[in-house]
Amino acid sequence: MPRPPDAETPIEALRRALPGLPPRLQAAGRFLARHDFDAVTRSMRDLAAAAGTHPATFTRLAQALGYAGWEALRDALIELRRDGGGTPFSGRVGARPAPRGLAAEMLAADAAGLAQAAPQAIAAAAAALHAAPRIWVAGFRSCRGVAQLLHYQLRLFRPDGVRLVGGAVPEDLDIGALRPGDAVVLVSFAPYSRSVVLTARMAQASGCTMIAIADSPQAPIAEGAAHLLRFDAAAGPGFFPSLTGALAIAQALAAETFALGGEAALVRLRETEARLAALAEYLPDKDFPA
Repeated sequence: MPRPPDAETPIEALRRALPGLPPRLQAAGRFLARHDFDAVTRSMRDLAAAAGTHPATFTRLAQALGYAGWEALRDALIELRRDGGGTPFSGRVGARPAPRGLAAEMLAADAAGLAQAAPQAIAAAAAALHAAPRIWVAGFRSCRGVAQLLHYQLRLFRPDGVRLVGGAVPEDLDIGALRPGDAVVLVSFAPYSRSVVLTARMAQASGCTMIAIADSPQAPIAEGAAHLLRFDAAAGPGFFPSLTGALAIAQALAAETFALGGEAALVRLRETEARLAALAEYLPDKDFPA
């Protein structure tokens, strides 16, 4: 729910409480007040490393402010951004200058994030897609590209049973066509798009099997989801969220679903390739330089 205009924000409460906190919590609190964008986009471990303290310090800080733990404080900060209190990506540039070797650090962080992927969870979600009569894929704003990739790859061997929800926003014709037993794949990370949350609610109300590709179990699209495939959008030192994990999950999900389709999926893939060749979508090999 939107915050009442006269309600104290988490950052305001933090600054008011700072004088009475122990020195270690004061230091963590001052860091959080200066880098609140990082608090909603990075893991607690990464945040603690950047602040030069232990992750448990942020848990104790949250509890000192009256929250059950770090996740509750983080959720409050996310809600504040959703209500319009957030700093744009450009604000990170002044707060955290780019280190030397930024590209190498970003690639290393993405590689470390991919190493933590859960193949069993992806396989279980693929089984749900394989069993569903129809598949819907939804992603908005920066997640639109991930959704389009998954939609494209699934359609290569499920040409009649996979649909992409809406354009910039979900269309009534799309979400009104959801049926019980359909599978709906939703892609999002904090701060969450209103459009993807609306699609999730309609999918749940329609009795669909929901698969969430998200950054947290507390994500709105994770509520009611049969399968949660997590990625870290805050991986690395970059100023923009990282979608590497989401893209990798989408490709693995499509590949696992194809494998479950067996010979029938292979036949449909060959038929699709034949149609693309007939439409001359690709240059013949002889047109490429040696």
